[in-house]
Amino acid sequence: MSTLTHTKNDTPVPSSTLVQLFFEAIDEHRGRVAFQRMASETSLADVTYDEALRVVKQIVAALEGRGIARGDRVAILSENRPEWALVDYGCLCAGVLDVPIYATLKAHQVGYLFEDSGARMAFVSTADQMEKALAAAAELGHEIEVVVFDPPRALPAGVVSWQAFLDSGRARAEGWPDDDFRTQALRAQPGDVATLLYTSGTTGDPKGVMLTHNNVASNVRVTSMAYDVSHADNTVSFLPLSHILQRMADYLFFWLGCRIAYPRTTQTLVDDLKVIQPTIVVSVPRVYEKIYNGVMEAHGLKKALIGWAVRVADRAADLRLEGREPGGLLGLQYWIADRLVFSKVKRAVGGRLRFFVSGGGPLAPELNRFFYSIGLTIMEGYGLTETSPVTNLNTFTDFRIGTVGKVVPGTEVRIAEDGEIFVRGPQVMKGYYKKPEATAECIDADGWFATGDVGELDADGFLKITDRKKDLIVTAGGKNVAPQPIENRLKTHPLIEQAIMLGDRRRYCIMLVVPAFGPLETWARSAGIDWQSREQLVGDPRVVEYVQGEATGMLGDLASYETPKKWAVLPEELTEENGFLTPSLKIKRRVVEDRFSELIDSLYVDEAAGSHRE
Repeated sequence: MSTLTHTKNDTPVPSSTLVQLFFEAIDEHRGRVAFQRMASETSLADVTYDEALRVVKQIVAALEGRGIARGDRVAILSENRPEWALVDYGCLCAGVLDVPIYATLKAHQVGYLFEDSGARMAFVSTADQMEKALAAAAELGHEIEVVVFDPPRALPAGVVSWQAFLDSGRARAEGWPDDDFRTQALRAQPGDVATLLYTSGTTGDPKGVMLTHNNVASNVRVTSMAYDVSHADNTVSFLPLSHILQRMADYLFFWLGCRIAYPRTTQTLVDDLKVIQPTIVVSVPRVYEKIYNGVMEAHGLKKALIGWAVRVADRAADLRLEGREPGGLLGLQYWIADRLVFSKVKRAVGGRLRFFVSGGGPLAPELNRFFYSIGLTIMEGYGLTETSPVTNLNTFTDFRIGTVGKVVPGTEVRIAEDGEIFVRGPQVMKGYYKKPEATAECIDADGWFATGDVGELDADGFLKITDRKKDLIVTAGGKNVAPQPIENRLKTHPLIEQAIMLGDRRRYCIMLVVPAFGPLETWARSAGIDWQSREQLVGDPRVVEYVQGEATGMLGDLASYETPKKWAVLPEELTEENGFLTPSLKIKRRVVEDRFSELIDSLYVDEAAGSHRE
């Protein structure tokens, strides 16, 4: 099939600000519910658009009362919750740049962001986050006032409660005519920097991405053209709002009247989904992988039933992708499969879902097809923090599994000779904060942004992501290997939760896998293997041989140099908590290589002797 090297969508996108979108939403949806929080394990508490406007006015007034002026920076160190969004809108209306900080970062990391951004104030969620912010500021000698949403009984010096902060702006806000407030807030210009958003970064210090009002507002507008979203919809906001994907999506949902609910914690998300019952969910591939693995790790008769249902759904998917519906015997079989198997998966995500949106990393095509086949469509898109984030989207009218969709309105994509993807459009960042050299390295004089990703455009303009340029493996023999597609394929195997392929500048590639311990332990017991710990289990040569034998069968079409020669099984899941994943759930390959260096070196003992040839 022929391919393209350049594609462009000339549909015009109006220039605007996030403040304009805020007031348009207030005017359109007065009286409706904007935000919801879990009031208990089984109920939700509402925040209306009118209440949101009232609180935002108080925030702006309180910021002014503290001398926080247009152009100043304040930090938000909090999990997702209504206060996060309200502070954000308050900062936008005040012309103050907010600096979102991942709630999972350590104090020294928070301190770096305080210092680099010059934040004068920090909004934090809990007493624990308050202590972290104070420790970070003390370490730097950086004076910063802290506002805590859920305050402890005794507040340290320099800390005020959320309620006290709002109360300090109440009198000014109540006497502030709405028209005057609106006029002042709308001083924001499309080219003004709206937020300073630090990349989570798999290597090195994070860089502050300067996103303007129009960068993000244009992304909201083009995404609204792609999907039919209205006040009849509701969603759940659980990806970190410090990540631009969830944040831009929440701007979109607020603008269109879609209710935004927040789970109690990420640990309670599964239970909270049953209460929230969202119609749209934005997530990242790791979450879909976990749902899929949860379905596929069944045993015995249940496993046989699921296997049959998946095969039926796969045949039905072929017809649906051609625009037809299954009928006759296949239609009956699909109905039975849905009643017995797929309906349970749908109920697990609330039972009302219309579609998922996936971003933040490549989704295995096999996973996307599985969800599509059972009636849970995932709209995969593409973008980066530096592109606000969306540059490409799959839609209901332009949908192709295995791609991240076509370019969105107002945007161009071209593929360089080495396969790197370049983007130009209104969503491309203003630059990196205080780093003009780094900005010049990735944005050329004509406005083209170098994404660092490698991909290709098919003849119809659908973009397929191959890998991160910096993650590409070049073997000692000069062969190029893209690890992500191979890893993503393996993660659809019932035995494998995570996979990391390594081999740069080595004679051959290796594979590290985190197993699905339920199925693995079941097999190990049946094989008569005894173990006292997971370390002991995965270190047994019979276990490694079994996992390798099962998984290698999925890689039969790879070239010899692409096929891992050695395998190792890891004893624990790679998570953000143990330092192996970024807050946006991407694997930190350098951390993996460092912490497992002894294991990795053991898989290359033959390399020095030259016993493995390509």
